[in-house]
Order: sequence, then C-alpha cells, then structure tokens
Amino acid sequence: MEPELIADFECVTGEGPIWHEAEQRLYWADIPTGRMFRYDPAAGTYEQFYDGPVVGGFTIQLDGSLLLFGERGSVTIWRDGETESVLDEISAERDTRFNDVIADPEGRVYCGTMPTENRPGRLYRLDPDGTLTELVDGLGVSNGLGFTPDLSHMYHTDTTKREINRYRYDRATGDLSEKELFVQTPEGEGGPDGMTVDVDGYVWSARWDGNALFRYTPDGKLESSYPFPAKKVSSVVFGGADYRDVYVTTAGGQNKSEEGAGAGALFRLRPGAQGRPEFLSRIGI
Repeated sequence: MEPELIADFECVTGEGPIWHEAEQRLYWADIPTGRMFRYDPAAGTYEQFYDGPVVGGFTIQLDGSLLLFGERGSVTIWRDGETESVLDEISAERDTRFNDVIADPEGRVYCGTMPTENRPGRLYRLDPDGTLTELVDGLGVSNGLGFTPDLSHMYHTDTTKREINRYRYDRATGDLSEKELFVQTPEGEGGPDGMTVDVDGYVWSARWDGNALFRYTPDGKLESSYPFPAKKVSSVVFGGADYRDVYVTTAGGQNKSEEGAGAGALFRLRPGAQGRPEFLSRIGI
C-alpha cells in the first residue's frame, strides 16, 4: 500500500498528529522550528497556523483549544491565536523540553520529557487542577503513548531503549503500575516513536530511522508493516469522520537527499483498520 502525500512543509521533526473531531481537521507540529499546521480533508486545504515557541507535544482540550507542551516544562493553552500560561516552567526541566503527550478519559495528560547530558528523561502526569506528578524516571527518550481499548493498560514508548512498555492503568487515580515489556524492536532497525491503538487493540508504532509504520497484535507480535519514503517515520494517528484514515508524520525534511523524498511530510493511509477518537484534556476546565 502506497502512502498518500498530503502536505510537505519540509519539517525538521514533524510530530504529534492529532485529529480534532469538532473541527474535522488534522493538526501536527514541527518541533524544533516552532511551527504548527492543520489539514482540512473536506476542503483539501492545509496551512501553517502557528509560529512561536517550541511545541514538543499537544492535546485537544474539551473546549476545542490546544494545550501546548513546550521547553523548560512549560504548558500553555492556545485558543484562536491567543495564549494562556498553565505552567511557566518545571525547575527540573529547565534544560530540556516536553516530547510526546496524551490525554486520558478523565482529562489528565501524561507528558514525557527529553533527556539531558546529565540525566535521563521522565514521564509526568498533569491533572485537571494543575497538579503535576512525576511517574517514571530513568527514560531514554520518552515517546509514544496509548491506551488499550478496555482502558486497563497504558502503553509508553522509550525510543532510546527500543522499547514499548505496558503499564496497568488506574482510571480512578491516574496511577501506573505493573510495568511489562510489550515490544523490543530489533537492534540496528531504528527505534519506536509515536504510536496509536486501533479499536481491535492493535498497536501502530512509527519507526524512527526504520522507514516504516509497524502494526502489532494485542499480545505484541508483529502483524504488518507499511514502508514510507522517509527514514524517520515519527508518529501516527487515526482520523477522518469514521476514523479509518491513518495519518503519519515524518522528519528530516531539511535533508531529503539523505533522509528520503518524503522526509518532513504528512501522509495518509487507508489500510482497512479503524481507530478511536483521542481523549480530550481538561486542564483548567
């Protein structure tokens, strides 16, 4: 199956695609350049709508605004071009930035940070009242997250360790426990990056430096793969009115000669699987 090229902004690190159900549009970001984009499939149009501080990850809020996770542990609400600070910084994260994030059914957000030269990355939980809790330390690069369809477990990716782990998830408290290895990707074949889960519980994992998107069965066996014309396949999400469109971001757009003709672009696949709406964050709501 050939991926369909949707838009090419030559992103250095195209990331974080998410379907905005209320708007029926796809949003994504280019992390290091501080740009964000959106695509309207009904109109067939796309645009850059944001140029500002770095956005490592973001969620859609219950009221339709965007919750942006940036440098120094900052968290900001973006609404129609206006911003409102939730967290100015996290003292322990002043030398780094947030990376991949995900909202849970209760409106909390699980948010990972990048490592520095002096310490590894971390995974936090931000509650709707603004309380921040550190959950996991000792990470390489905290990356893709997702929930099993029955909401009993949450997946969490560590790209540096080439691992996707699964935790028991407590919806009432937001706590994570009973970590277990779900997938260990082969050495020398890139690292798992962004991910999502379809309605049947299959895990879709983008592969940084792996040239492909991979689909795993609910028990962690490789079921299929989809090649892309880019080395750095960075993230994936389901979208469209029926959640049967798979949107995929790639990185390396500043160096297509080495990274591939599709590096830094947004693609779409229609592989026959169906996804689910991402949960909405409720921070400050």
